[in-house]
Amino acid sequence: MEAIADDALLLRIGERIDPATNARVHALCGRIRARRPAWLLDLVPAYASVGVFFDPAQIGMEAVTAWLRAQLAASSSAAPAATSAPRTVEIPVVYGGEAGPDLDSAAAELGITAQELVQRHAAGEYVVAMIGFAPGFPYLLGLDPALALPRLATPRTSVPAGSVGIGGAQTGLYPRESPGGWRLLGRTPLALFDPAREPPALLAPGDRVRFLAVDAAP
Repeated sequence: MEAIADDALLLRIGERIDPATNARVHALCGRIRARRPAWLLDLVPAYASVGVFFDPAQIGMEAVTAWLRAQLAASSSAAPAATSAPRTVEIPVVYGGEAGPDLDSAAAELGITAQELVQRHAAGEYVVAMIGFAPGFPYLLGLDPALALPRLATPRTSVPAGSVGIGGAQTGLYPRESPGGWRLLGRTPLALFDPAREPPALLAPGDRVRFLAVDAAP
C-alpha cells in the first residue's frame, strides 16, 4: 500500500495479470463499497491493484491506511461472500472487411483461417478487468492464449469507435475514435461510451462480456 497523492492510496493485490488476482481486486472493491464511509470519494480497480480516493478534510492518511489494511485482511481471510450473479453483456460484432481490417493478416499470422479466428474469439467468456486508456475502454481477461498477437509496429492515428481488437494477450473495444495499435478484428454498432448517459460507460469492471458475430447492416 502506498500514497500516490495527498488524497489517494494504491493497494497492490498482486504482481500478476490473471483472473484470480483480478477477482480478489473486485472482491475487495465490493467489500469497501458495501461499507462505504463518508470520506470515500472513489475506487478505481485495475488488473492487480485498487486506487482509493478520499476526502482529506474528513480523515487523515494514517487513518485511511489502517482502515484499508483491516478491509484487506478481512477480504483475504473471509470465505467468498454470496453475491448476485455478475452482469453479462452481449456485444454484437461485425468481423472482417472494413470493420476488421486486421482480421485476415492476424489469422494468417496465427496459422488459422479468418473464420476460425472469428469463431474462437467470439467463443470466449470475458471479464472486464478494468477500465482505462480512454473513458469507457474495457480491458478484458479471458482471451484464448493461442490468439495473442503483438500490437502494430506503427499505431494507427485513428481507430473508429466500436472497434474490437487484440493487443498482446488482451482483447478490448475502443469506445470512441482515437489512435491505437491493437489488431482490429471487427466493430460493434453499440455506443460504448456516451457522456449524456448514466452511467456513461456501457461496461463496468467485473462485468462479463460475450461477443456475437453478426452480419453487416445492408
